Amino acid sequence: MTTALSIPKAVVEPRLDELLTQFRGEWSAVEPQLTETIDLLESLVLSGGKRVRPAMAYWGFVGAGGDGKDPIIADIAAALELLQAFALFHDDVMDGSPTRRGAPTAHKVAEASHIAGEWSGESRRYGESVAILAGDVALVLSDVVLTNANADVRRLWNALRVEVNLGQFLDVTGTARGAVSLATAERIVEFKTARYTIVRPLQMGAAAVGRTDLEDALGDIGTPLGVAFQLRDDMLGAFGETAITGKPVGDDLRDAKPTPLLARARDAATPAQSEVLSLIGPDITEEQISKVQAVLAETGAVDAIEAQIDELTAVALKTIQTSALASEAQSQLTELATFLASRSS
Repeated sequence: MTTALSIPKAVVEPRLDELLTQFRGEWSAVEPQLTETIDLLESLVLSGGKRVRPAMAYWGFVGAGGDGKDPIIADIAAALELLQAFALFHDDVMDGSPTRRGAPTAHKVAEASHIAGEWSGESRRYGESVAILAGDVALVLSDVVLTNANADVRRLWNALRVEVNLGQFLDVTGTARGAVSLATAERIVEFKTARYTIVRPLQMGAAAVGRTDLEDALGDIGTPLGVAFQLRDDMLGAFGETAITGKPVGDDLRDAKPTPLLARARDAATPAQSEVLSLIGPDITEEQISKVQAVLAETGAVDAIEAQIDELTAVALKTIQTSALASEAQSQLTELATFLASRSS
């Protein structure tokens, strides 16, 4: 896609393949049935994805003076991608998502196996249990990969894992309660995406070179870019096309995700528009999704979010260009920031 993503992909993907091949060899020899878990891991981890977190870690590392061929950055990148697999396995269960990247989610694959095998117990519960366990394995593997990381990388890694889970907690509770304030919606974005996807990976890359002095500057780059990244994701979750995103149209509306987009619309809605927004939830129909999308636009929420994305991206780009990072990293992060803010999937 872009050089900013393709170079880190070329670093992390062979390492992921090596790790999972080794894992398969060790555990399938112990118990052949364990290959089912390994298959689920491989199908998600090796199926692609943008590899944004590895890219951020890589350019943070190179920008701080690291050699892109150093094995430690491959390990950090692999750990981040395995942690992302953990999050996706669990997210898909929590959200009841039927597809991921255009293919059935892990819990749906396992559920189908249970049905086909006519096994005992509830098929849905079995599928969800298997997916959660696969996610737990990915989490453990992500930690194992960082065995050789220094103390500062581990400190940031620990912060990242706490933050993303707290962000997910706020997301789940906000969804259940039906509405959250704009401030809480923005806090979810900060914890669950900005720090997890951009800030901490950048900082971990630099910390691997011993450049903790860059931590604040990388936070100044990563926070606005991470928020812009999530706001774009929210727009895609409400308006994205299945053929492009790999998810059903209006997926976030079915899940009633407590996004800043929705919070802004609710704050500005008339009573009639509020009634339309109340349709958001698992029972919403295709026709109702169209009506909700219209209200999101009519309230000015869409324009406000688009303006915020532009503003945040501009701040991130300016901060990149005035940073102490190596020129190659500045160039690649500039390209990456522009892509993330304007992507269609």
